[in-house]
Amino acid sequence: MPGTARDKSVATGEDGDLAAAAPRRRQARGERRISQLLAAAAGVFCRTGYAAASTNAIAREAGVSPGTLYQYFPNKEAIAIQLGSQLLQHARETHGQAFLPENVHLPLPEALDAILDPLIAFNCENPAFWALMHGSGIPGAMDTEHEELHTSMTAQVQGALRTLTTDFTPAELDHVSHMILGIFKASLDLILAHEGAERDAYVAELKTVLLRYLEPMVTTPRPR
Repeated sequence: MPGTARDKSVATGEDGDLAAAAPRRRQARGERRISQLLAAAAGVFCRTGYAAASTNAIAREAGVSPGTLYQYFPNKEAIAIQLGSQLLQHARETHGQAFLPENVHLPLPEALDAILDPLIAFNCENPAFWALMHGSGIPGAMDTEHEELHTSMTAQVQGALRTLTTDFTPAELDHVSHMILGIFKASLDLILAHEGAERDAYVAELKTVLLRYLEPMVTTPRPR
């Protein structure tokens, strides 16, 4: 017996749903594969640095063939740019959370904890960020974005310093903010090179250094 118009409509609707679902499944598989390749690249970049890394090493780390990798990325630079873009966005969000007004207005020891802890945690959880942004030969577009992040962080540090004291000249504010960032970056090298209790000890030392550097500026007027 021929099907009714309603039966045909239902069948057509089911076929349409199946047809629409197939591209979504392919897209989901593609997104998972890209995430897998980016995670593998992060591991390779951490171990060898960007300059020495290869697409073959990244494919091997991901457990796929080089041909599979090339279905998603044309070269190592494209992988680094996408990974770097994701990490830079995460870094920007972390910096925004670290320098919230309620953090920078705390007493100095507590402010250092509230600001430094998320910044250090981000770098420890994402060592590929340090490997990419401070390695040699990174793609120019990523280098530009990193410089913009550094400029933004310098402004955030200067804003935090202004809440501690208004006794800075513009030149002094510039010098102190760059010194703070220099101390932080140098300390990160040591922090990332250690784990467990040793890492905790270097974090504590960083906070002690910054506290002793900044405390006299907060409690004692600067000479003119």
